[in-house]
Amino acid sequence: MMGLLLCLFISEAIGDIYYYVDEEGVVHFSNVPTDERFKFYMKERRSSPKEEGSAYEDLIREACERYGVDVALVKAMIKAESDFNPRAVSRKGAMGLMQLMPGTASLLKVKDSFDPRQNVEGGVRYIRYLLDKYRGDLVRALAAYNAGEGAVSSYGRIPPYPETQRYVQKVLRYYHEYRGKGR
Repeated sequence: MMGLLLCLFISEAIGDIYYYVDEEGVVHFSNVPTDERFKFYMKERRSSPKEEGSAYEDLIREACERYGVDVALVKAMIKAESDFNPRAVSRKGAMGLMQLMPGTASLLKVKDSFDPRQNVEGGVRYIRYLLDKYRGDLVRALAAYNAGEGAVSSYGRIPPYPETQRYVQKVLRYYHEYRGKGR
C-alpha cells in the first residue's frame, strides 16, 4: 500500500506543465493549474545526470566536430540555457536548446529554433564565431553569447549585468563537471 501511495505521489510530482498569458502579457507556468486560463504546455521531463543530453549526444558531437568546439562546453551551455529542453522559451524570447534569439537564429539561417539539430548547429556555429572574435577568451565569448557582442565590446569584459555574470559562472561550473566526466 505504501508503495502505491509513493507511486501516486511521484506521478503527481512529475506531471504536465501548463501556462497562460495574463492581461499584461506575463506568461505564467505551473504544474498545478489553479486557474481555468491555464492551457497544456508540455510533459515535465525528469532525467538523471547520466541521461542528461544523451538524446542529443550525436548531434552535439557532430556540430562540435564540424566547428572545432569542445563537446563539454556545448553541453554546459545547453544545461545552463535550457536544461536540455528543446521547447524552452526565455522571458526575452530566446528559444530551444541553446536559447537562440530570433534575430540571431535568422542570421545563423536557423529556420526552426525548436528543431534540436538546427538549434545546436546554429548555437555551436555562433559560439565558434564568438571564440574566434574574442581570440579564444572563453569568458568574454560566453558573456557575448548571453548579453550580446555590443555589451561585451562596450565594457571590454563581462558586462556588469548580474544575469550575465551568473550565466558565465554557471556555464563554467557545468563545463568543469562535463569535462570531469570525460564527455
